[in-house]
Formats: sequence, structure tokens, C-alpha cells
Amino acid sequence: MSNSTRSLDVKILDHEFRVACPEDERAELLDSVAYLDKKMREIRDAGKIASVERIAIMAALNITHELLTTKVGGGIDLAEVKRRMHAMQATVDTALVDQDELF
Repeated sequence: MSNSTRSLDVKILDHEFRVACPEDERAELLDSVAYLDKKMREIRDAGKIASVERIAIMAALNITHELLTTKVGGGIDLAEVKRRMHAMQATVDTALVDQDELF
């Protein structure tokens, strides 16, 4: 099944942008746009920063901070879980290659 990339017009903080997006990632992109727009509006509405560029930088810093400090459940570090999953996948891949050589 082909996953074609299409242009999508989005609006962030009253500015329109055209972005390329694979069809199967459209919903996630729209969720991301909504989240970024919300964060940028919160910063703008706080009244401390006026320029769109500075608002975008502050939103990016806030979102990056959220991402890097996100913990789930009992304080599990998502980045560490991802690293471990990649390591396990590499181990499984190696084991499967060795298994294929047996036959």
C-alpha cells in the first residue's frame, strides 16, 4: 500500500503554513499543530513576549522540556525505555539472522 505525501495547509498562531505530510501521519500532524498553536497562544496571551519568532522559540523550549522530562507510571523515563527497546530489537534481529543460518 502506497503512502503518498501530500501538502497540508495548517494555521498556527494566525499564520498559515503549507507542510508536506504522509497520508497516514495526517492525524498526528494535525494534533501536533493544535498542541503547538495552544502553547504559542498561552505564551502570547501571558503578554510577556510580542514577536512571533520569540513566542515560537519559547514554545519549542517548553515542549522540548516537557518531552525530556516526561515520566509515566512509577517514574519510568520514556527515552530510556526507547533506548532499551532498540537494543532488544537489535538482539532479536541478530538472533533471527543466526537462526536463519541454521536452515
